[in-house]
Amino acid sequence: MKRRSAVNRILLALAGIVLLGTGLMILAGGFDLYRRWSLPPPDGWPLTTPRDVLLADVDRTRWADEGWWWPAVIAVLAVVTLLAVWWLLAQLRRTHPGALSVGGAHAVDGVELREGALGDALAADARHLSGVHQARARMDGSSRHPEAHLAITLTPDAEPGPVLQALRDGPLERARRSMDRPLPARAHLRLTPHKPHRAE
Repeated sequence: MKRRSAVNRILLALAGIVLLGTGLMILAGGFDLYRRWSLPPPDGWPLTTPRDVLLADVDRTRWADEGWWWPAVIAVLAVVTLLAVWWLLAQLRRTHPGALSVGGAHAVDGVELREGALGDALAADARHLSGVHQARARMDGSSRHPEAHLAITLTPDAEPGPVLQALRDGPLERARRSMDRPLPARAHLRLTPHKPHRAE
């Protein structure tokens, strides 16, 4: 899992838990469930009966006449809005290279290779290597700095070292030559599940 994806999921999960818990507590007060089911409301929670309000008149107007109050409220709301917009733009920013020009610095106009096609070609090429049972590949990064991520499933009798060497000298080298640019790569290796052999 990529770091940004993990951070997004954690933030969304925390926000969802807080909003869900707050909503359930508000509904419990609105439907008078604390009294009906003899449930003790949380300490300091203001909404315990249908007639309760979140902020009393005194609380809502306590600082309204202070000169710093409205600038502070506006500043806090502006910061929250800017953070929300920044987060939204970060999600929309492209994390995949998209179309890659073939030939690098000497690319021919109009000749491009889609990231999915390159990933499929890498995976298909890797499947032909000795000791490889299955292979999948995807492209990350930008169009100027693409990165290859490969998931390789080895046969039960394969050795990781020779497979990685063949992967580097074969499919990855051919992909680098076709694009005429560096192509950093990460490979995740795992063995094909198989029954244990009994030694005699």
